[in-house]
Amino acid sequence: MNAKQDESNGETRLAYILGVPLAENVVRQWPQMGEIVRTSKLIGSVEGNFAELTLEVGRRLHLADVVVVEWTCNYGDGRLYRNVTIGELEDGKAVRVTDYWGEPTDTPQWRESITDRLEMPGDGIWKDNEHLSHH
Repeated sequence: MNAKQDESNGETRLAYILGVPLAENVVRQWPQMGEIVRTSKLIGSVEGNFAELTLEVGRRLHLADVVVVEWTCNYGDGRLYRNVTIGELEDGKAVRVTDYWGEPTDTPQWRESITDRLEMPGDGIWKDNEHLSHH
């Protein structure tokens, strides 16, 4: 774990992304890899392996006991990933979290004539590298 996380009093990047604390027994899943991690401590251990990661939240939506977050990250190699995280809450703490993420790709040529470009200013919901920070 890096020094920044040691100073965080158990807070994780995930708590920053969601905007709520994590329950000690929180479960986080990554469907893309068929992977699950259990407990806030182990989530912090996984996060500690990405010291160069920068990220920023674009938008959080609170819907009763659910938080949906659109956010962007860079693992330190300059490539941006656009992510959606869904947190299920109990007593104001995240108990179940599912992350979906993907690297931006180009529009397939066959679709260019039937779609429009999505405006994505670097300081909008989907941040560019200049607007990401370490958390």
